Amino acid sequence: MGKSDRRTFLKGTAMFAVSTVAANAAFADESRDAKPNSAASRSPDQPNPIQTGPSQAEAMAKCACRAKYEDLTAERRERLKVSVLDSLACAINALGAPPIEACFAQAKEFGSSNGRCTLIGGGQANAVYAAFYNTALGRYMDFMDSYFAKGGLCHPSDNTGAILAASEHAERSGKEFLIALAVAYQVECALTAAAPFLAHGFDLTTPLAYSLGAGLSKALGLDETKTAAAVEICGAGGIPLLVVRTTPISQWKGLNSSQVALGCVHGVFLASRGVTGPKYVIEGPNGLAQLLGQPIRIDWDHEQLDCFDRLALKSYNGAVPTESAIYCMLELRKAHPFEPNAVVSIEADVFQEAYDFTGGGKFGPKTDVHTKNDADHSLPYLLAVAALDGAVQPAQLEPERINGPDVQDLLLKVQVRPDDSFSAHYPSLVPARVTVRLKDGKSYSHEVQDYPGFPTHPFTWDEVGAKFDKLVGDRADKGLRNEIKAAVRSLENIQVAELMKLLSRVKGG
Repeated sequence: MGKSDRRTFLKGTAMFAVSTVAANAAFADESRDAKPNSAASRSPDQPNPIQTGPSQAEAMAKCACRAKYEDLTAERRERLKVSVLDSLACAINALGAPPIEACFAQAKEFGSSNGRCTLIGGGQANAVYAAFYNTALGRYMDFMDSYFAKGGLCHPSDNTGAILAASEHAERSGKEFLIALAVAYQVECALTAAAPFLAHGFDLTTPLAYSLGAGLSKALGLDETKTAAAVEICGAGGIPLLVVRTTPISQWKGLNSSQVALGCVHGVFLASRGVTGPKYVIEGPNGLAQLLGQPIRIDWDHEQLDCFDRLALKSYNGAVPTESAIYCMLELRKAHPFEPNAVVSIEADVFQEAYDFTGGGKFGPKTDVHTKNDADHSLPYLLAVAALDGAVQPAQLEPERINGPDVQDLLLKVQVRPDDSFSAHYPSLVPARVTVRLKDGKSYSHEVQDYPGFPTHPFTWDEVGAKFDKLVGDRADKGLRNEIKAAVRSLENIQVAELMKLLSRVKGG
């Protein structure tokens, strides 16, 4: 991205922030007109629970129902399809992983009776278990898209597997699938930008319940009343806890979103049959805003399908806050080749979120690394293996590589520190600086502001196609890989079932 493009991006980000503030103010005015359930006075920063008047779930439902494919600009359609192909690459690569095999067994045992939805890699199940399994596939490798917000982040592609299943179940076209997925992406990103879920101990999959409620309803063609009920049911169906991402990290970290998908598809089908949900699931007494201790202000009447401008895709197979630091290490290594056994220390200065998630901050120490789940959330490990191998791909997360004596020794020499000046630029930029100090007294330092795949440096179709080929590998021959890529590129012109038929032909791991 050139300087003028970067200026345009940053200007757009600033305009987004201004519009969000304006929307917040408008929503605050509306909320003051609603009747509270208590006469007690509250500060402007405290949520005011309401039990009368319009609800956010209803506004979200209207937003979902009015959305049209034509609302997506050509560039945003392309960005969405890039994310779809990226998600499918991750899903196919995950085939055969032990937790995925467990999910497959569950889907086949409990969901295969009269199942008519495709399981990626072969087999069929009902929509509930197809959503569960295909979501687990897309998420497990932790190589999917992301959306950064101040104080939080989310992985919008967590919506893809469930909406594919619902769309296939309802015999939808690719165009109908894309607009349903776009709605889900927008809802999840808007909520992530509006509410500090992580700061209050809620997992980053919390807004996924609301986005799936809206997106699945769109895929099934529900009206506003039933869509609102679906959002309410899904939102109240369970709140995942952030403890799933703290040390020690279990395999559930990669399956949490699939559990949300399973419950949401079940809930949306109940809503389609007339089951109602708690109307004020967000702003009512003991609703989401009350749990967060602050209002959630989104002007759903004016929400646009524009989150794709700020989507980030991964170049490296690590937790997304580590991407810029990994890129920094790889660039330093190219500019100043060094012998890893000559390293005295590696210092990484990163933004606060990267430190907390992966550097030894709030989420616990990151140097006792022996599993994939430990490794992809350990910046010391990821920088060490990047220095040694010149790559951070699925091969670097295999057990034998993780437990290699060279990387185990080097990761203990990595020190990660938060840098306040870097944190001030997040989420518009994700700066990182890496310094390598050698035994002979020499030192090398490099600094970056982003990485390939970040919104300032987005993937092209050809670049995501190359990632797809690399991750899919021999699970599909060249002909099948090209057919899948062509199907995603032309989704407007095919049925979802046609894409799923291709995905059923890929091989397990």
